[in-house]
Amino acid sequence: MLSYIQQNHHLIVILLAIVIGVCARLLMLQTDYRQYPTYPHGRIIHISLGIIAAALGSVSVPALMNKDYTAITFLTLAAQQFRDVRKMERETLTKIDSQELVSRGPTYIEGIAMVFEGRNYLVIMTSLVTSLFGLWLNIWWGLLAGGIALIIVSKLKSGKQLSHIATVEEAKVSVNGPDLFVGDVYIMNVGLKSNQKIMKERAIGFIVKPRNPNGKVTISNLGQRQAILYDLATILGVYRDSGEPALVPMAKLELGSGTLGVFILPQEKDARKAKQVIEQVPILESAVRMPTEASVNQKENVEHG
Repeated sequence: MLSYIQQNHHLIVILLAIVIGVCARLLMLQTDYRQYPTYPHGRIIHISLGIIAAALGSVSVPALMNKDYTAITFLTLAAQQFRDVRKMERETLTKIDSQELVSRGPTYIEGIAMVFEGRNYLVIMTSLVTSLFGLWLNIWWGLLAGGIALIIVSKLKSGKQLSHIATVEEAKVSVNGPDLFVGDVYIMNVGLKSNQKIMKERAIGFIVKPRNPNGKVTISNLGQRQAILYDLATILGVYRDSGEPALVPMAKLELGSGTLGVFILPQEKDARKAKQVIEQVPILESAVRMPTEASVNQKENVEHG
C-alpha cells in the first residue's frame, strides 16, 4: 500500500484536492428560504461547476511544477466561464423576479450572482492549496492545509447582517385620515376605506435605526430596503395580489434622522418573528457605503479630537 502511494503520489494528491474542493463547494451550497438554487437541478448545476473548479485548482500546481505554463491559460478560461455563470444567474433571477409579488430588486440579484461567481474561486483556492502542500511536503500536510482552507471558506460563505449596522424596533402602524404612518415615519397615502381597514387589522411596522453614519447611508440604499421587504414577504408571506399597489410593502426614510420605517401586511402576523427576519437580512455588498472613510471626513475627525 505504501509503495502504491509513493508510485502514484501525484494522482492521489490531485484526487484528494478535488475531493476537498468539492467539499468546499458543498459547504457553501445551501437552498434556504429563497429556494435558490433550486432543488435538485439548480444544485446539480452548481455542484458540477464546483467539480470543474476543484479539478482546475488541483491540476494547476503539478502542471506548473512540470513547467507547463499553459495551466495559466486554463485558469484564465475558467475565470471567463465563471463570469458567464454570474451573467447566467443574473439573467435567470431577473426573469424570475418579474413574477414575484414582492421582487428582490436588481441590487439583491447582483449580490446573489456575485456570490455564485466568487464561491467558485474559493473552490479553486481550496483545491490549489491542498494540492500545493500535498506535492510540496506530503499528503498529510495537504490534508491539513485543505482542512484549514475549509474553515476559512466556512467563515467567508456569509457576510454581515442588518443587525450589525442598525437596531430594529417594533412601531405602531397608524392611519390618520388617508395618511399611513409607521411610528413618526410617513409611508404613503391610502385613499380607499377598505384598504385602510385592512391596514388597521393586519399591518405591522418597524423602525430601523442606523448605528453610525455608514449604516445610515447603507439602509437608505433602495436595493437594501428592497432586500428587507423581500425577506419579510418570503418568510412571513404577504397579504396582497397582483394589481393592488396600495397593499404593497414599503420602506421609507425619515429624512431628518435617517431612520427607516418598514411597513408590511404579512400573511402570518408575528411581530417577534418579523423583527428577527429584518435583523438577519444580509447587507448587500453593492449597497454598502462608508462615508466616514473619506479623507474629508477623517480630517474633520482629527480636527475635532
